Amino acid sequence: MRSRHWQALAAPPFNVLSTLDRVDDAIDTNADIASEILAHGLPAFGLESEPKHQERDWRGTATQEDLGKARTTINQLYRDWSAEGFAERNACYGPVLDDIEKLLGHVSDKAEVRILVPGAGLGRLVFDLCQKGFTVEGNEFSYHQLIASSWVLNHTQRARQFELYPFACNFNNVVSRAHQLLVVEIPDIHPSTELERADEATLTPVGDRMTMSASDFVVQYGDEVHNEVFDAVATVFFIDTAPNIIRYIEVVRNCLKKGGAWVNVGPLLWHFGDRAPKAGSGNTESSTNGEAGGIEEAGSVELAVEEVLLLVEQMGFTIEKHEIRDGGAGYIQNPESLLLNLYRLSHWIARKS
Repeated sequence: MRSRHWQALAAPPFNVLSTLDRVDDAIDTNADIASEILAHGLPAFGLESEPKHQERDWRGTATQEDLGKARTTINQLYRDWSAEGFAERNACYGPVLDDIEKLLGHVSDKAEVRILVPGAGLGRLVFDLCQKGFTVEGNEFSYHQLIASSWVLNHTQRARQFELYPFACNFNNVVSRAHQLLVVEIPDIHPSTELERADEATLTPVGDRMTMSASDFVVQYGDEVHNEVFDAVATVFFIDTAPNIIRYIEVVRNCLKKGGAWVNVGPLLWHFGDRAPKAGSGNTESSTNGEAGGIEEAGSVELAVEEVLLLVEQMGFTIEKHEIRDGGAGYIQNPESLLLNLYRLSHWIARKS
């Protein structure tokens, strides 16, 4: 850029250099959250902040993909754990919470109702269901999400403890710098305090009602140990993470009790649609018996909503409700942006026959 042009932008009323300084400060603030999460996450994996042995030295090993996932995880705190993110999460969690309450809220002891939440992310839906008195097990494959959810659920000290700038690094489609540098406070509520209050209404303590498993959904819940264990399965923005949707349906059927309900809300943005086949991958039954039968299973298939529903019915479920929810649901979306990427959500309830 020519010197005189740059000087014009650096001067009032543009103050571009000042804007960059403010963005830099926002990044530092977000980094404080990342440091907190890391400090509490390392012990969970048996790692030290200052490793004494080279073979245990985790520092400097992050890939670009890891860094991208870390940034997304930090920004997702806006969606799941800020007051400003309520509209986004209510668009997808709200229907699930309403459905579960209608289907199972009449049970005299809700703690006897077991619910599985695959793809639990940062744990907000697990928390919300547990707060209603149910026994809930979240499942998550991403360790970025696992350590962040553990931090917010178990290690935050109070509501609105940390400041977060979810959109600071996005310079596109910005109406105002105030929108880009929006600051929110997380968590919007203090999970431990709210769950203690919920404990007063149930005989079963929250420590026995809320758990999280760190594993591949297909590998973990497709075995005999988890056969007919859960009264309900709630999937939100999850089924399109399947390389092979048939495997997900098989596993949901395996872990649901007879007559149990599968509640789903989400789009079909198939995550593996552009994945190239691995060398030597073939049509082998053996790949479904171990690790390779999970997220690393060869191949992918991208179905339409109507095809997914037909498949669910064909595999032993009765569709009790289906709707395409209009109104739009964002995903870590700046509501003031010139570009709003909004999903229409497929919402259905399937009952295991």
